[in-house]
Amino acid sequence: MATELRTVLVVGTGLIGTSLALALRRKDVRVLLADRDPGAVRLARELGAGEEWQPGGQDDGPAADLAVIAVPPGQVATELLELQKRGVARFYTDVASVKAEPIEQAARLGCDLAAYVASHPLAGRERSGPGAARADLFLGRPWAYCPTGEASGEAVAAVLRLIELCGANPVEVDAADHDRAVAVVSHAPHVAASAVAARLADASDVALGLAGQGVRDVTRIAGGDPGLWLGILSGNAAPVAEVLEAVSRDLADAASALRALAEGDGTAGGEVTQLLKRGVAGHGRIPGKHGGPAPAYVVVQVVIGDRPGQLARLFQVCDEVGVNVEDVRLEHAPGLPLGVAELSVQPDSAARLSQALVERGWQVP
Repeated sequence: MATELRTVLVVGTGLIGTSLALALRRKDVRVLLADRDPGAVRLARELGAGEEWQPGGQDDGPAADLAVIAVPPGQVATELLELQKRGVARFYTDVASVKAEPIEQAARLGCDLAAYVASHPLAGRERSGPGAARADLFLGRPWAYCPTGEASGEAVAAVLRLIELCGANPVEVDAADHDRAVAVVSHAPHVAASAVAARLADASDVALGLAGQGVRDVTRIAGGDPGLWLGILSGNAAPVAEVLEAVSRDLADAASALRALAEGDGTAGGEVTQLLKRGVAGHGRIPGKHGGPAPAYVVVQVVIGDRPGQLARLFQVCDEVGVNVEDVRLEHAPGLPLGVAELSVQPDSAARLSQALVERGWQVP
C-alpha cells in the first residue's frame, strides 16, 4: 500500500527545494517551507510553494510525514541530525547531488538511518534560487534513491511516494555508484564547460561577435552559482578528478597532434579523428527523452521573425497537420530581427510539415 504524504517539510528553498514544493502543491500536499534566508522563504511562499514553517514543540507528534533536506551536500548530515533531534518528521530524505559523503557523515554523527533515505533528482537549470523554480522540473526525469541497509521499508516507501508525486522516475542505486555516475554525466561536464567559458573572459570583441550556437551549447551550464558548485565538487572530489584527468589526457593528446599538423606532419590528424569519432559514439549513447537509445529525428528549419506570437503560430501549424515536435531549438541571427527555429520531428513527418509551412507562407530553407 502506497505511503501517504499529507504534509512535507522542505528545508532549503532554492531551485530544487522550491520546485519540489511547487510540484507537491499541485498534488494538494501541504508543504512547510524553511530556509536560513528569510527572503528565500518569502519568495517561495509568494510563488505558491507552501507556507512558512513555524517550528515549535512536538508534543502533538511530528510536523510532517517527510522532511526533504534541500541544502548543499556538506550541510546535509548536520541538518538531518538537528531535524531528527527535534522529531519534526516521520521520515527524511535529501536531494543533494552527492550521496556517499552525506550518508557517511550522517552515520558518524549518529543520525537515525532507519528513517533516512538519501536521494537525488537528476534535474536542474542554469539559474538558481526560488525565482527559477518550476513545478514541472522533475517530470520524466530520473530520480536516484540510495537506501542503506539500515533504512526501513516505510522510509523507502515515503521517498518513492515523493518521487511519484513529483512525476519523476525512481532509480535505486548504490551511493558510491551514484557518485561515480554523476561525476561522468554532470559534475565533470560542468567543470569542462566552465573551462571553455573561461577562455571567453579575455576573448576579443571580434571573437565574441562571431559566437554562434555551438559555443552557447557548450558553455550553457557554466552559468551556475560558483559557490554552490564548489560544495558539490568538494563532496565528490575524487570521482570528478578521475574523469577530468581522463578528459585532460584526451585534450593534451589532441593539442599535441594539432601542433604536429601545424608543423606540417600530415599524419597527425588521425589521433584527432579518433577522438572526434569517440565523441560521436559517446554522444549517440545519451538516452532519448523517453529513455533508451535516442531516436533519429529529422530537423525542419524555419525562418522565424523576432516578434510576439511567432512561436505560437509555428506550433499551431504543427498542431493543424498532426506533427509532434520532439524538440525545438532557436538560433538567432546577430544584428537581425529574425532567427531560425529548428524543429526535430519523426522522419515520416518532416516532408508533410515542410510542405504545410511553405503553403502558409513560412520560409523553409
